[in-house]
Amino acid sequence: ATPLAALAQPHQFPWPAGKRFAVSLSFDDARLSQLDVGQRLLADLKLQATFYVSIPAMLKRLDGWKQMVNDGHEIGNHSFSHACTGNYRFTKPLEDFTLEEMAADIDRATGEIEHHLNLKPKSFAYPCGQKFIGRGRTARSYVPLIADRFQTGRGYYDEMPNVPTVCDLAALMGTHGDGLDFSAWRTILDKAAREGRWVIFAGHEIGQLGHQITSTETLRAFATYAADPANGLCRDTVSSIASYINTHRA
Repeated sequence: ATPLAALAQPHQFPWPAGKRFAVSLSFDDARLSQLDVGQRLLADLKLQATFYVSIPAMLKRLDGWKQMVNDGHEIGNHSFSHACTGNYRFTKPLEDFTLEEMAADIDRATGEIEHHLNLKPKSFAYPCGQKFIGRGRTARSYVPLIADRFQTGRGYYDEMPNVPTVCDLAALMGTHGDGLDFSAWRTILDKAAREGRWVIFAGHEIGQLGHQITSTETLRAFATYAADPANGLCRDTVSSIASYINTHRA
């Protein structure tokens, strides 16, 4: 058995010179506030993010999402149907999907992104963070579908940030970022720095602090923290950090 003392040690991963850990900002569903508030704010703060778009919402403000691409943000796939467990009762339940149906749903979303934004998404975010289809003895993981199609798949509301030496890029841990002030983010960031991890914050709306809203003030404070070399933070989009990990881990 591995000694507990060894488990507690920082993960030895060669982040870029002077860096101790990594952070990616990500937002789901193509919410309107991501354009109305987030676009200007992120530009002012010189922050880039990964946006996992809902196709119907993306199509409502297509010019805005084209500008997001021009601004250097990453656009990721969030499926077409946004299927979650039937316990949520707002879409076709994951319990009723087959792997073939899920694959078609994901590919449909990719096709829409390619057609309208002229790019092929490299990143995927599991709706509601759930990675299964079926139920009971027919339940199956659809992580392999994501591994076949994308560089990364991001979860949601996971307990810990990612260990770069061992993390499964098709099932990355997503850290809930909504509804938290920067002191709460700072606790997550400082722990990740000590342990050499990769934090992927997962949010929804951008605006005043609240339920499913990442605070503009939290983002401003994060930008200040990230700009201080003493904090040793490597920040970039999900696909960029994943590419770095791929080429630097054994």
